[in-house]
Amino acid sequence: MLIPQSVATSTKVTLSGFSDEAAWDKTVDQQFSAMAALGLRFTSLRFIDMGHGIKNMMQLDDAEVDACVKKLAQYGLSVATLGSPIGKVKLLDEEDGTKNRYVPFAKYLAEDVTHACRLANRLGTRLIRGFSFYHPKGSDPEQHLPQVIDQLGQIADVCAQHGLVYGLEVEANLVGQTGFWMARLYQGVGRDNLLLIFDAANLSTQGYSGQQVYEHYLAMKPGLGWLHIKDYKHPGPVKRLEHVDEEALKHFVPADQGDSGHELVLRDLAHYLPTIRERLAKFSVADVFLDLEPHVRGGGQFGGFSGPDGFGIALRGLCRGLDYAGIDYSFREYADLK
Repeated sequence: MLIPQSVATSTKVTLSGFSDEAAWDKTVDQQFSAMAALGLRFTSLRFIDMGHGIKNMMQLDDAEVDACVKKLAQYGLSVATLGSPIGKVKLLDEEDGTKNRYVPFAKYLAEDVTHACRLANRLGTRLIRGFSFYHPKGSDPEQHLPQVIDQLGQIADVCAQHGLVYGLEVEANLVGQTGFWMARLYQGVGRDNLLLIFDAANLSTQGYSGQQVYEHYLAMKPGLGWLHIKDYKHPGPVKRLEHVDEEALKHFVPADQGDSGHELVLRDLAHYLPTIRERLAKFSVADVFLDLEPHVRGGGQFGGFSGPDGFGIALRGLCRGLDYAGIDYSFREYADLK
């Protein structure tokens, strides 16, 4: 595929992925061997089995974290981001027909957020993925904006105390469910270490067209820190959903086969990468990550699965899009084995 000559060839991203998606049983060796075999140097961590059953990374004990760090070194991997569930709790202690849990915020900040920061530091990453709280189902995000901005600011402040960036991911059903809400949260919080994570499929699943998804991306650009890569193929006519349930989350595809407008996004990103790089450099982060989270064998609000073969298919689909947009990337080489 020809690369448009108008795009500077110096643009480069760093490829990573949620390794739990590539392993049938989520064991550490299956996850890390898949990432290494695909030629990736980075991984993002979410769920893992360190020999005592599948756990969220936040649930690992000290010995398991130490063992995970040793395994990362063994497989030649570094951690791009800690894929934490921070912010995926109820904003208010109200029954709304969902199974989302509520934790008093002071307790949440002192325990969960602080623990995530310490864990990220032990894993050697400065980037924590997080979310913007579940407002009561059926309520207007507008009425909750002041509380969410306040709580996100406090989370960002705790992260700053540990030298970390809090990456806020756009996702359905949360206050930050669209690019426009994300932009308002970013502006309202006003912390340099709170950045935004764009995920095209998390918008497409809500019934937005590719052009609309691109407009959400543009709204997020002023605070963009990195991107998650997955795509979605609408099973029928594009229809706007006010609330997305697990039943709707079945139609994920590689990034070059869906309806989420990745071509538009990547072509714009090629020119915007230097700005993002400068934004991250303030926190000694040298890479702009594209983090694969393909869900090609199924996904939901709390995870997804692709298998080693599905993950490889999704990676190659992303690379085709990057080649077309003129964005550079690299894989492991023979010299890396020395």
